[in-house]
Amino acid sequence: MGLFTGVVILVLLAGWFTHSWLLDRPVPQRQAVPMEADIYRVGEAFIARRRSQNPVSSVVVMHGFLENPLYFTRYYQDPSIELIMLTSAGYHLPLQTPVFQQPPWKATPALATGTIVGDAQVLNLALEHLVTTNTVRVHGHSRGGAVVLEAARQRPELFEPVEVILEAPVLPQGQLYQPTSKIVHWLMPLVHLLWQHKPAGILRSPIWGPLDDSFKRELILAMPFNPRRSRVLMTNTRDIADWMTNTGPDIYRHVRRGAVLVPGRDRVLQSEAMLDSARQAENLQIIEVPDGSHFVLLDNPEAIPPLIRN
Repeated sequence: MGLFTGVVILVLLAGWFTHSWLLDRPVPQRQAVPMEADIYRVGEAFIARRRSQNPVSSVVVMHGFLENPLYFTRYYQDPSIELIMLTSAGYHLPLQTPVFQQPPWKATPALATGTIVGDAQVLNLALEHLVTTNTVRVHGHSRGGAVVLEAARQRPELFEPVEVILEAPVLPQGQLYQPTSKIVHWLMPLVHLLWQHKPAGILRSPIWGPLDDSFKRELILAMPFNPRRSRVLMTNTRDIADWMTNTGPDIYRHVRRGAVLVPGRDRVLQSEAMLDSARQAENLQIIEVPDGSHFVLLDNPEAIPPLIRN
């Protein structure tokens, strides 16, 4: 073996070991808030049910890629709402001193961490076992929208009385605003590490929309610290692309009522592809937000349909 060949092999091995280390390097947590809630561990995912005295309606929320469930807490802060928050498998639970409870279900299903299908199974556990009111909304943002649709496909009977809100969602036959190349995908763990060292640097990107809201800025600054490892991000991105490509519009038949919110200035997903897909959902209202960014709930909360109450 020649010297040059030996050097190439050493460089490749070093690159492989570095990549493997970056994939599984523990990520420190940045954001955690106090909340009186009962916490249920489901594999590598969490369900948090905020304690509420005599709730009049229930809202189950599923956050998007890189986010955490605090995305929804300001909008659904009314104490009469039974707020049930899912934390995607492989992500940090953003609550201080969590109080874990014995789950009411007999057995936890085998879950594929980082997949839409796996998180949909967790959502259905929450919907079947933790909801205590007759008025139920399931709200998914971005990737969370796909999780909601997938959950309805898995257990359509659970969604018969449910109103769904799909906010700037990943949808069947949807598209990313800027597709990720294979090399960018492979470099994601390194980019993730660099982002953690300078989380504010990305605020200059137009992807976020307006940033005058301090609550929104804090959520964005926490994003690189929400996943527990970079490996789950690799799985998330690959799975989102596969799900959009391989899922047909027939999935919409499993949701009975609700709305799809389509922002006109989304810089994460393609608005036109989102709109084309949503038009095939016969049971859902389409709400266009012409000047809205990907974060409709934070920038244009008035666009969200009011919550039905008993």
